[in-house]
Amino acid sequence: MNNMLKEFREFIDKGGVFEVAVGLIMALAFAPVVQSLVDDVIMQIVAAVFGQPDFGGLSMDLGDARIFYGRFINTVITFVAIAFVIFLLVKAYNSARKPADEEDSGPSEIDLLTEIRDRLGS
Repeated sequence: MNNMLKEFREFIDKGGVFEVAVGLIMALAFAPVVQSLVDDVIMQIVAAVFGQPDFGGLSMDLGDARIFYGRFINTVITFVAIAFVIFLLVKAYNSARKPADEEDSGPSEIDLLTEIRDRLGS
């Protein structure tokens, strides 16, 4: 039993389970914020442009079947809006984390090595 607890602890430590759990909890807590932004802001802009915020009622009959293409349109708009919001958040986060001196640090190490190689070759 003691060996199993030791293995379990190693599994938890090695797998980064704690970090994953914190990330998942944060994502679950943040999901309603993004959903509200999409529903209450972006879809309202869509409603202003197209006259309705919900295309779910759009459908067509094909024989005995009814195809609800409006639901698909809603899903695509929601996905694109959420992806765009996440893109903006990641972009803002990355630019906030970037040190000011990193922006004007000059050529990278690879650029310098490539330049040296090219000069030695000619």
